Amino acid sequence: MTIEQHIEELRAELRNACEACERRAIEVELECAHAELAIIVAEQEARLDVKPPF
Repeated sequence: MTIEQHIEELRAELRNACEACERRAIEVELECAHAELAIIVAEQEARLDVKPPF
C-alpha cells in the first residue's frame, strides 16, 4: 500500500468514526501519514534539484 492509499483509508475511517477517542486516534495517525508523505516529497525534490559536480 502506498502512503497516498493509506491516507485515503484513514480519511474514510475518520468520516465513519463515531466516538471522540476513535476520531482523535485516527486524526493523529493521519497527521503522521501526512508528515511521512511530506518527508518523502522533500527527499525526492532534493534529489531532483541536485546539480552535477562541475
